[in-house]
Amino acid sequence: MFNQLFSYHTMATILYNNLPALRPSRAFNSMLNEVLRDSVAPTAKPSASFVPQADVLETSQGFELHLALPGVAKEDLKVDFQEGRLEISGERKAPATEGEDAPQLRRIETRYGTFSRSFRLPDTVNVTAIDAQLTDGILRVVLPFDSAKTTRQHIEVR
Repeated sequence: MFNQLFSYHTMATILYNNLPALRPSRAFNSMLNEVLRDSVAPTAKPSASFVPQADVLETSQGFELHLALPGVAKEDLKVDFQEGRLEISGERKAPATEGEDAPQLRRIETRYGTFSRSFRLPDTVNVTAIDAQLTDGILRVVLPFDSAKTTRQHIEVR
C-alpha cells in the first residue's frame, strides 16, 4: 500500500514538473511582486508624521523597549514618565530640498516628521532607574523591576 501511495505521489510530481505550462514562471512572479509593491504608491513628498515600530522584551531584571528610529538624532528625542505612562516623542527631519545644489526628491518610502508613542508601565517598574540609549538607529529603553515592591504574595488563612 505504501509503495502504491509513494509511486502515485512521485508520478504526480513528475507530471507536474514535466508540464511547464502549469507552473507559474519566474517572470510572472517577478512582475506580480513589482505590481503589488508599487500599488502602495511612494510619493516624492516627505510625510508630516509617522509611528515608529516598537518591540517589548521581558528579562529577569525587567522590561526592554526598542524603538526603530533610523535617522533620528539624540537631540530630537524626548523621553518622559508621567502618571504611569512612558512618553517618547521626537522628530525625524526630512532631507533639505531647497537651494541651488539641493537634491530633488524623486521617491520617498521612509517616513519623516514628528512622532509620539505612549506606553503604560506596570507598577513593578522602578521609574527612577529607567535608562535610555540611542545606538545605530534603535532607541533602547531599559525598565528595571522595582525589587522593593511586592507584586505577589500568598497569605495564609488562619
